[in-house]
Amino acid sequence: MSRLSRDTGHRTSTCVPILFDMKLRVQRRDRAARSGPELFLYERAFADCLERIGLVDRRFEHALLIGCPDASWPQRLGEVAQRVDVRDPGPLFATAADGEALVEDEWNPSAGAYDLVLAIGTLDTVNDLQHALRSIFQTIRAGGLLMGAISGGETLPQLRSAMRVADFVSGAASPHVHPRIEASALAPLLAQAGFVMPVVDIDRVPVSYRSFERLVTDLRAMGATNILQARSRRALSRQALAGAAAAFAEAGDGSTTVEMFEIIHFAAWTPKG
Repeated sequence: MSRLSRDTGHRTSTCVPILFDMKLRVQRRDRAARSGPELFLYERAFADCLERIGLVDRRFEHALLIGCPDASWPQRLGEVAQRVDVRDPGPLFATAADGEALVEDEWNPSAGAYDLVLAIGTLDTVNDLQHALRSIFQTIRAGGLLMGAISGGETLPQLRSAMRVADFVSGAASPHVHPRIEASALAPLLAQAGFVMPVVDIDRVPVSYRSFERLVTDLRAMGATNILQARSRRALSRQALAGAAAAFAEAGDGSTTVEMFEIIHFAAWTPKG
């Protein structure tokens, strides 16, 4: 595990809580597309998935890529699939890759359209993950493969601690960092959606930051800042931000602070007909 340096209305089941503001999700991804996305974690996940797909002794006929912050990805996925379609929650990312916008848990896809679906970095910000997985299952033909990567529960511990300090300074608590699925829960969810032979593993990526501000800049460029429905609509005060920055710096070695990103990789198959 190498350390990186970073200084250089919606259809949802009534029993499912609405955690995420999906309109804001679109805005965050479009903002990242306009400013130039930060790709180092996305690329790490995508390249790892491509390598894993390459180990499958099979050439796929029709692939679907869900989540595409880099317009070169469809061509690279085309090395293992004859045709590639693209969907992204952000219209600008989708358009750049000649694809279409998609809300994964509000999707009614054509049955059996694909024999490979690759989902990178979006399924952790849907309100109904089970419905999203069932929709993906529906669109994969018998004996097809789902592979993907999402952010895991051990992501951003230093940011979480820093924001608790900001809340203390503000005198009011507010949710700042997304709740994330644990790796142990993902395989059962895949099985419940109908998939077989699920495999889940974890890639923990420590990243060195010289400042709290640099971390926040990266998160904005990833489209990964707070989209929680219950977030505060008021900007943090200067004092609260200063408290968060100081706490983040104090967690480091005097020059940099190591933040952790957890990438959960998963793969599963649809049953053979």
